Amino acid sequence: MKSALLFILLIIASFCIYAQELIVRKTTDFELTGVGDAKEWANTDWTQIPQRKGQKNYRTEVKMQYSETGIYLLFRCEDEQVTATLQEDFADLYREDVVEAFFWTDERFPLYFEYELSPLNKELAILVPNNQGDFMGWRPWKYQGERRTRHEAAILEDQDWMAEFFIPYQLLKPLSNVPPTSGSRWRINLYRIDYDEGMTTWSWKPTRKNFHDYESFGTAVFQ
Repeated sequence: MKSALLFILLIIASFCIYAQELIVRKTTDFELTGVGDAKEWANTDWTQIPQRKGQKNYRTEVKMQYSETGIYLLFRCEDEQVTATLQEDFADLYREDVVEAFFWTDERFPLYFEYELSPLNKELAILVPNNQGDFMGWRPWKYQGERRTRHEAAILEDQDWMAEFFIPYQLLKPLSNVPPTSGSRWRINLYRIDYDEGMTTWSWKPTRKNFHDYESFGTAVFQ
């Protein structure tokens, strides 16, 4: 009886550990369209991002891959009314509809990368030092050439919208554990904000106070 109970507890523990992980497959580089129709996306399944707070329980899904040069993400967001007016990059995009990705590549340092993309294809890319909850984002310097992201967004006819972006490893310098190789592990979280009826938020892993709760991030495991 004790051995059977121990076996069940081990299965539950293994499931809890696995549930914290997102398996990231390797890909060749490809062009972005904003609707995720590149053939390379067919090699990766959608991961659902649960709704955590607010009124609108829209379906939100994401795919993530990595290549020799950077990280690819694709979001698909169910919606009824897109709230997006900001027309410049590095604006306060989180005050309107947006998707976000946070990469904490090395747990030895409270320093992570944050990326946001709006339905109007406006971006925010910052490095965030977080000193026990006291945090502020820093914009990239010499943000051009191989350090520049690639991104496309599309609002569909039914008001659903999609966001597709590429984060080059050159932009993440000098973060540790970059670029990832097979077996590398990053702590990450993936988010969405919508403003149809007040603010509704989604996060891949639940947070305690805000999106910058990096200790609650899940883990991306690179194949």
